[in-house]
Amino acid sequence: MAAGPEIMLQNRLKMPTVGTGLWKVGKDMAADHVYNAVKLGYHLFDSATDYGNEREVGMGLRHAMADSLVKCEELFITSKLWNTFHAHEHVKENFQCNIDDLGIDYIDLYLVHFPMALKYVPQLERYPPEWRDGGDGPVVPAKVLFHETWEAMEALYNDGLAKNISISNMSGTMLYDLLSYAKVCPAVLQVELHPYLHCKQLIELAQTEGLAVTAYSLMGNMGYHEINMVLSGPHFMPLLKHDTIADIA
Repeated sequence: MAAGPEIMLQNRLKMPTVGTGLWKVGKDMAADHVYNAVKLGYHLFDSATDYGNEREVGMGLRHAMADSLVKCEELFITSKLWNTFHAHEHVKENFQCNIDDLGIDYIDLYLVHFPMALKYVPQLERYPPEWRDGGDGPVVPAKVLFHETWEAMEALYNDGLAKNISISNMSGTMLYDLLSYAKVCPAVLQVELHPYLHCKQLIELAQTEGLAVTAYSLMGNMGYHEINMVLSGPHFMPLLKHDTIADIA
């Protein structure tokens, strides 16, 4: 099946307007998930260090290419720098892990997953490092300026390793600050976006500055509820059970 519509990014490269996210796709099913998604026509795959399944995602991609379902140049692969690798000297280390696990030579869209730095965790100690120190300890911030992180991201872009560099989960204030010094502007802002979370002003700001906007969790973010980061109660209404959304559907 052919890929769907595309949009033009700032550097004139094209990105599919629809893709499939890989958060919470288990390692035991990730390869088949990706392979079957390619069969359905998906060419954009949104991956990340923190998802912990990039090696299996890469297996699915290679299977699809081996079966001539898609060519490598037809795919649009994203991945994300994790918080523990924000120091300039650690950015490429994380990137190398990404491309090694995915089995590709470059990444179409490389994003900073969250604009906050955490204590560095060596790959051989724990990978992916996750949020908490030691896996179940406290969240330990690191004193790394975002300017330093972005310079290392720009180096990946200038070396042709990342075809586009971008940001995720960033506020308007932080975006303005980044644009004040960026030599390579972010191509995309990726944010959670659905009827419960509009982000209208943030989207308008990003688009005014020439960034494309990628939305994740379009059906409401049940993922946080499943991992006990959102409390249940009378106020909690899954989006797909909301009367207005049900009527539209």
